[in-house]
Amino acid sequence: MKNKTHYHVVKINGVDIFYREAGPADAPVLFLLHGYPTSSHMYRNLINDLSDKYHLIAPDYPGYGRSEQPLMADFEYSFANYAKIMEALLEHLNIEKFSVYLMDYGAPVGWTIASKHPDRIETIIVQNGCCYEEGLETFWDPIKALWKNRNDQDAIKACQAFHSPDGLKWQYTHHVPDASVISPDNWEVDLRHLQRPENDDIQIQLFYDYQNNVKQYPKWQEYLRTKNPEMLIVYGKDDYIFPGVGAEAFKKDVKNLEFHLYPTGHFALESFGDEITTTIRNFLDRKVGKDVVIPDECGDSLWDKVLAQDPGKDTAHA
Repeated sequence: MKNKTHYHVVKINGVDIFYREAGPADAPVLFLLHGYPTSSHMYRNLINDLSDKYHLIAPDYPGYGRSEQPLMADFEYSFANYAKIMEALLEHLNIEKFSVYLMDYGAPVGWTIASKHPDRIETIIVQNGCCYEEGLETFWDPIKALWKNRNDQDAIKACQAFHSPDGLKWQYTHHVPDASVISPDNWEVDLRHLQRPENDDIQIQLFYDYQNNVKQYPKWQEYLRTKNPEMLIVYGKDDYIFPGVGAEAFKKDVKNLEFHLYPTGHFALESFGDEITTTIRNFLDRKVGKDVVIPDECGDSLWDKVLAQDPGKDTAHA
């Protein structure tokens, strides 16, 4: 039976952090880290669908969603600081062991936590999030220009366009097979925090700071090689922001990898949510779930049936 989602605000490192929570308190934990330019809202359906047997926690970063947006003069808007706040939230909630879902900006936040506390990580799920430079293609050109010159006005204007109303719609609908299944509520919800005073400057600052994540890529790749976490890839292969080639790069370093690409864009949960949820549920059931996969009456495992129905272009790679 699915459980109701609860909505909380807690002060973490002096900042009010909003988070969604659902599922049995004693169930395995899945910590959901959202991307740019959205919030925990992107996980609303996944939370509902997995809440029968998993404990799901999805926070908003400062300046996103319903979390507080401190003044830039009073707060360090960086991925390293976001990781500190997310780590402190886990401590506040007494979460010792957990799986983590990394998407877009959630990837550097999650890699920072995972590489610092490898023994606390049960599994990692990656959906259109990167730690390889080959995953940073054309979309990143104006951001890379910003890294070279923080005051490059042409680069700033190009970056601002990504989270304009039209840019938001594009992020949700680009390379989606049927854009009519994407609710406009998505970008309307995002606009709520993006239109707050100073938020545009915050977004530009985070684009600029992303170069520090790239500097950490070798460290995070070493973590993957040496700690060998159980990992599931569920990527929209046609994403222009974090394209499928970035997903393929994980195969170089991750041994315990199950790999699925879906014919869609950046926010893959919006167009292939049912299929991705089925894949995630099976993965978690086998890796951390309290129930075992029971063969059906014909002798075929439930996993075989899931693979037969999964529209992902790749089958799982162990």
